[in-house]
Amino acid sequence: MIINITNGWRGDHMAPQLKKAVEMRKKQLIQRLIQLGIYKKEERHLYELSLSELESEYQSIKKGG
Repeated sequence: MIINITNGWRGDHMAPQLKKAVEMRKKQLIQRLIQLGIYKKEERHLYELSLSELESEYQSIKKGG
């Protein structure tokens, strides 16, 4: 957790626009992975993965790995 002493803003509260953008990108990646036949990573469903994990999985699949 990050606390900015000057205004008390906590880094664990994402701005609504950023949160919306992250969720939209996650949905986009999940749709693309499903189209490629990927439904889970190991034992975790795609919706359980973070944006970073989804990006990594998608890049790996695109590169043929």
